[in-house]
Amino acid sequence: TRTKTADVERADSGIGQMPARKWRNRASETLSSLQAWEAHRPCTDCGERDLPVETDVQNCNQRRADLCEKCRKRRTERKESVLEFVNTEASYGEDLRIIKEEFYLPMQAAGLLSQEQLQGIFSNIQELIDLNENFLEILQEEIDQAFDQGDDDLMTVCIGEIFLEFVNMLPAFQTYCLQQSSSVNMLNALEKEKELLRIFLNVSQNDNTALRRMNLRSFLMAPLQRVTKYPLLLSRIIKATTEYHPDHGSLREAKSRIESHLEHINMKTKQEGNTWTLRSFRQDSKKKREVINIEMRETALKTVGWLREETRFVMEGSLQLAQPPDGQWVKKGSKTLKFQNMQVLLLVNMKRVSESSLESAEPGPVKDAVLVLIRDKNNGKFHLLREPLRLSNCIVSSDPDCDDTFELIEIRREAFVFRDSDRARTHHWFRQIRRYSRELGSWKKRRNALPNIMISTPHTRP
Repeated sequence: TRTKTADVERADSGIGQMPARKWRNRASETLSSLQAWEAHRPCTDCGERDLPVETDVQNCNQRRADLCEKCRKRRTERKESVLEFVNTEASYGEDLRIIKEEFYLPMQAAGLLSQEQLQGIFSNIQELIDLNENFLEILQEEIDQAFDQGDDDLMTVCIGEIFLEFVNMLPAFQTYCLQQSSSVNMLNALEKEKELLRIFLNVSQNDNTALRRMNLRSFLMAPLQRVTKYPLLLSRIIKATTEYHPDHGSLREAKSRIESHLEHINMKTKQEGNTWTLRSFRQDSKKKREVINIEMRETALKTVGWLREETRFVMEGSLQLAQPPDGQWVKKGSKTLKFQNMQVLLLVNMKRVSESSLESAEPGPVKDAVLVLIRDKNNGKFHLLREPLRLSNCIVSSDPDCDDTFELIEIRREAFVFRDSDRARTHHWFRQIRRYSRELGSWKKRRNALPNIMISTPHTRP
């Protein structure tokens, strides 16, 4: 049936004039509230309100228009600090290149010094060059990527995270710094002894424009100056980085790690009788512990003889150790055992998957794992309790009746019982050690990795 045109629908909303007027008033009030909120919108960095209203919209970057004046200034300071870090790293790399190409290679080609003498003067300069090139390449890639993505403030560049990825470059600085005194003494003695060397160094300084009229000794100081400048550069970035930034924690950790290494270098120079020291930093308990950890890692690496870049320190810390006289200690309880405090390091040797960074995010296959047992310091030095325990030759187990300890048995040799003062830490140590023991050991195919002998006879019945 057709419907008459007049009866199709009403032209008004059907709610009357009074409610419609109220709705319009409500909409007007809401719009005013939105405009007021926009005028006092919160800063995207710190959350403060009452931002200055931007009048010139065409020349104003909308992203920066959402920032208060304080955060704008902070972002500018952070960008300048990040660029300073990268640019000074590039300048440091140029000085290293000059050392090699303007001094080392010409002196080697001309036969001015023997290879042993060159090694004594220039130390591990090639290692520092390789580290600088890799480090600088990653930094520059991050900067370029940020600009390509429209991040003009470089807020996505995380210097702290990148620095921690290359933290293994710090021992290379240590090697160079500890040899610096003997390198300079050798250079002075050879310069007095060899006239051709003295002529070469004078002509290079005066006629080679690439040297900026600086002598070889000045360039040899570049690694020392660079490693002591890292904490200052990181402090500037930290100061300009809000605590909510994802890189804030990494920046603080990176600064703490470099300061701890510098304190360790100073300690080593004093032990070797050198009078010079690097810049001193305020010691606190955390840095003191880190210095001790660095020294223990060096002792462990020297003992196992692994390459530093292929070594991971999975766990380290203090454990209590006992050697039970027989296998009945579980029934008698761990209270019958005599424990002694020991520093223990769990080291894993693995192949690198990527050559671009020193600590690959995806580690390669495990080649070996050891447990290094170090006595507490005696006469200022660490001493090994015994040779490292290779987990491929060990069986790790625990007993429910003694859940505050775990046992490690070295096949055909001896047994050890470990525990931590904290039970949760004891369990964590146990899980980590058992994991690598199962992965590498000949017992890994046996149930629970226990040395129980399972005799299986062939079935004669169908």
